[in-house]
Amino acid sequence: MVHSPPVIPRILGLVALCALASIGGAARPARGADGLHLVLTPSQKPTDLMATGEEFGKVIAQLTGIPVRVTVASDYAAVIEALRNRTADLAFVHPGGYVLASREAKARIVVRNLWHGKSSFTSRIYVRREAGLKTLEALRGKTIAFIDPASSSGYIYPMVLLIQRGLVKNRDPKTFFREVVFAGAHDAGMRALLNGHVDALASFDMAREQYLSDPAERERIVFVAETPEIPEAGIAARDGLDAATFAKVRAALLQIRAPAYAALLKRLYEIDGFAPAEDRDYDPVRAAIELLGVRPR
Repeated sequence: MVHSPPVIPRILGLVALCALASIGGAARPARGADGLHLVLTPSQKPTDLMATGEEFGKVIAQLTGIPVRVTVASDYAAVIEALRNRTADLAFVHPGGYVLASREAKARIVVRNLWHGKSSFTSRIYVRREAGLKTLEALRGKTIAFIDPASSSGYIYPMVLLIQRGLVKNRDPKTFFREVVFAGAHDAGMRALLNGHVDALASFDMAREQYLSDPAERERIVFVAETPEIPEAGIAARDGLDAATFAKVRAALLQIRAPAYAALLKRLYEIDGFAPAEDRDYDPVRAAIELLGVRPR
């Protein structure tokens, strides 16, 4: 877990970086002769993702006839930057990351994930049961772990909830919490909460079940608030990817689902498959980002 500078400046810095990248950036061909580059978002340990990601890339290659190279991004910002710089052709994006990538990099959503049979989820603010914290208001002056400034469930939606409840002022979580840290990954955040390093955690609605296999550990974690539904994460394509390749990739991804690929998808991101997605599906996320005041300089 790493301590972070103020959140909005970090995101604005990313936006400024994207803007600078557009100046003098070399245009990439519609599709390179070496095939497609797929970037994975580090929602868990990158080392755990890489082998599974390469296997997933081979399946896409088999279904499309196009070679696929897979890498794991260092963080959420790196995913957006790769799409902006066109060093990535495809990338797994969280909802907030997609909105930023579509706005700053002109990325296009290809499909969105199916997870536990749904294509939406919520964010929860978790605490340890033994701490006796029952409400959001009880977290005043406590410590919280968010995941990443571009994470919908790990920052954007819970921050909107805190703002709407009148607890966070001026879009600064430190007006309510004593200390704010960014875990970088959901599993690391859950472990930090369980081990008492923070008093609260903002993460997705099934994080407890996904990352705590021990029933006794799960019993120790409860939540004090939950957000409205969030459209699921998915796979986005960079601007300039030719229409034929885009269509071929979308058709292939829609074929990758349970039962044939259930084990692979579970190892990848604990998902069931993919559903068709359109840019307008993410308008609620855009509204949340707008409320947080994330704008280009």
